Amino acid sequence: QVQLVESGGGLVQAGGSLRLSCAASGRTFSSKNMGWFRQTPRQEREFVAAITWSGGSTVYSDSVKGRFTISRDNAKNTVYLQMNSLKPEDTAVYYCAAAAAGRLLITTTTPYTNWGQGTQVTVSS
Repeated sequence: QVQLVESGGGLVQAGGSLRLSCAASGRTFSSKNMGWFRQTPRQEREFVAAITWSGGSTVYSDSVKGRFTISRDNAKNTVYLQMNSLKPEDTAVYYCAAAAAGRLLITTTTPYTNWGQGTQVTVSS
């Protein structure tokens, strides 16, 4: 199973940008669809973005569409989440997750079998 470690979180002012990285160990990364989720203490884990194993397809939640971009570099076993125009409501712990590769991207947590520990993103107003 792939092991995931997120990084890149931090404190940023509203309107600013951050780039999150998710480093994967093992040789199975390229066979996985990857997703980003986020969670606040009072909410369930929420879908943010996902990308297919090839990087050919992406999907975003409506709340981040146009502001966030997910990408991956299979040669580096890394998936990224570029976060622009950040808003205070984006504040959350962001998690990287891996699912079995497929043509379709799933926006629920169920098919994601591997999760990182999360990285905190705080957006000040």
